[in-house]
Amino acid sequence: MDPLKRKRCLKMVVLAELVDHVIGVDPDRDRVTAAVVSVTTQGELGSATFPATRRGYGQALRWAKTLTIDERRAWAIESTGSYGAGLAATLAEKGEFVIEFDHPATRASKDGAKSDSLDAVRAARETLGRKTWATPRSRGLREGLRTLIVARDSAKLARVAAINVLKALIVTAPVDLREELRGHTFGKLVDRCVRLRPDTATDPEHAATKLSLRSTATRVRQLTMECRELEQAMLPIVREICPALLDETGVGTLVAAQILISWSHAGRCRDEAAFARLGGVAPLEATSGQNQTRHRLSRGGDRQLNRALHTVILARAKVHPETREYLARRIVDGKTKREAMRCLKRYYARHLYRLLESAAMPS
Repeated sequence: MDPLKRKRCLKMVVLAELVDHVIGVDPDRDRVTAAVVSVTTQGELGSATFPATRRGYGQALRWAKTLTIDERRAWAIESTGSYGAGLAATLAEKGEFVIEFDHPATRASKDGAKSDSLDAVRAARETLGRKTWATPRSRGLREGLRTLIVARDSAKLARVAAINVLKALIVTAPVDLREELRGHTFGKLVDRCVRLRPDTATDPEHAATKLSLRSTATRVRQLTMECRELEQAMLPIVREICPALLDETGVGTLVAAQILISWSHAGRCRDEAAFARLGGVAPLEATSGQNQTRHRLSRGGDRQLNRALHTVILARAKVHPETREYLARRIVDGKTKREAMRCLKRYYARHLYRLLESAAMPS
């Protein structure tokens, strides 16, 4: 069976029908704690702690094999995007069945007791009781793209902070210096501040203010270049994963990168409805009283993906003829503009899902 079809079929059955043991894992920075739970009795068969290294991950796998004689086992790992990323990647390379465990619904113990082993057991038991589950996000190109996004977001925040400091310094600068710098566009203002020469000022206040302005403007320029370089580094990765995404109206490099990071890989979302739920654009029933047709959007899911979808829809609503026609048709049908935009987000999420899944299919 095709691997993508196999993943989708796995999510249509109960986990207890697929495995005999679930191994819950509570990872920390320096160690991982694993606990084996029997599917039949939901009893704990054993727990152990291993170092968070490649050698330790191998020890954890060998230990688990001694308690689960057959190959019908699953790993429920917390924090697969942070402390559990290394173990999840190592197990996936070995062909193990790995499940991402998130949002625990119960405490580790009824009396409030808490430990790493109790958290590992809870992860195994809760995963066993769920009807649907998620596989960890892929690494490789997707992980490289994520690191670029994180670095750019950090540089962007620092740039905004530096711009605010620059503007505040100009407001409180000596009158003659303030009047000299006012009236410029932002780009020219940065250039002018970078060229300030504090050593020519005779007044100590002027000299200190000029030095502060030059230092802050230089930081703004450096961070601007850093953001630009990181964005340029994303472009070849996006083109390699899904080049058709950049052909979409309203989708730029940054938006495309965020969509790919949230989607991760083919088969992670079982269908287009799950992808819409992930993006927070799935309609949820909100009927009450005489109003039996009202819906609202989900407030959960990946909020960064939701922001990316919102950005695309705003751009398409201005310049894309088909999108403008769709909105007009919905408004004629009795929808408000806000409701029409919500329908459009759901419609476009379906289109994106099909585009991403088809791009990942082997030719």
